[in-house]
Amino acid sequence: MPVLSFPLSVQATTASRLSEINFSDIQFGKNYSDHMLVAHYENGAWQEASIVPFAPLSLSPATTFMHYGQAIFEGVKAYKDPQGNPLIFRPVENWKRFNRSAHRMAMPDVPEDLFIEGMRALVNLDKDWIPTATDTSLYIRPFMVAVDEFIGVKPAEKFMFMIITSPAGPYYNKPVNIYIQDKYVRAFPGGIGFTKAAGNYGMSMLPTAEIRQMGYDQILWTDGFEHKYVQEIGTMNVFFVVGDKVITPNLQDTILAGVTRDSVITLLRDRGITVEERPITINELAEAYHTGQLKEAFGTGTAASIAPIASLTYHDDRLSLPPLEQWDIANSLKAELTNIRYGLMPDTRGWTVGA
Repeated sequence: MPVLSFPLSVQATTASRLSEINFSDIQFGKNYSDHMLVAHYENGAWQEASIVPFAPLSLSPATTFMHYGQAIFEGVKAYKDPQGNPLIFRPVENWKRFNRSAHRMAMPDVPEDLFIEGMRALVNLDKDWIPTATDTSLYIRPFMVAVDEFIGVKPAEKFMFMIITSPAGPYYNKPVNIYIQDKYVRAFPGGIGFTKAAGNYGMSMLPTAEIRQMGYDQILWTDGFEHKYVQEIGTMNVFFVVGDKVITPNLQDTILAGVTRDSVITLLRDRGITVEERPITINELAEAYHTGQLKEAFGTGTAASIAPIASLTYHDDRLSLPPLEQWDIANSLKAELTNIRYGLMPDTRGWTVGA
C-alpha cells in the first residue's frame, strides 16, 4: 500500500462479482468492479479515505448536488502490459484538470496523493477486472459532489470524492456520422465549458437524442454567437487533417483541455507534422472538402480514444470522408497510443503510471 498523507482503510469484498462478467462482450459503462474509493471533506479539510465494496449510497433528498448541480468528474483508463501489470494512462493530467473544474465550481481541491495514490490502490485491488482483449480497458471514474443537506442556494461546505471503475470495451465500433449543430449551444465564454462539470453533459442529452433520430451518431458543436466556429464533437475534442497539416480548435474557456488531445498533439509534433491550434470555421472545412484537401477527421477522448468521423453534415451539405482503411494519420495515432498504453513500446514520456 502506498504511503499517503491521510489514513486510507481498505475493506475487501467477501463476494466478488468478477465471475458474472462476460469479458468477451463488454459494454461501456454497464458493469462495475468490486470496490470503490470514498473520501469526505468537511470542516475545511479532507477526512479519512476508504476503499470499500461497491454499493449504493444513502443520501438525503436535500443533498446539494441533486438540486444545484455542484458536481464534477474525470475519465481515466487503466490497461495491462504483456506481463499482466496494470498501467494507468496520464492520471496526473486528469488530477490537474479535476482541480481546475473544482475551482470553477467552488469546490475544494483534491490532494494529489488522494487522487493518484488512492486510484492506484483501488486499481491494484481490482486489477483482475482489467480486460486484456484489443481495444478494452478499465475505465476509471473519479468524481466529487456537494453533500450539504441544505437546499438554499450557496456554495456547499461538505463534499464527497469517490472513484469507481468499470471494465470497458470500444466506445464506438465504427466511424461516426456527425451533424453540425447550429441550434443548440454547448458553452459560452465565461461559463463552465472548459470543466468536466455534470451540467455540461446533462444539457447535451436532448440535442443528441434529436440528431440520433435523424440518423446521426454525434454532434459537432459550434460557437454560441455566430454558429460558425468549431468547438467540440459530442464529448470529445476534434481534429481535421487538411492537406499536409492537422488543425484543431484552440483551447479557450468553452473547450475542454483533453488529455488525449494533448497526447495526440505531442505525438504528431514529435513526428514533424504541423499542428495548428486555432479557430476553425465550418466554411473552411467545407471548402477544404470540396477542393479535396480534407483527408481525415476524428474525435479524441478518454472513452473513445481516437474516433474516426465518416461524415460531417451541415444543413444539406454532407461531407463524406474516404474509407477508414485509406487513412494514415488517425490510424497510426491510434496504433501508437495503443502500444504506449498497453506497454507494448517504451514509454519515453512518462505517461503511464503503474498500479
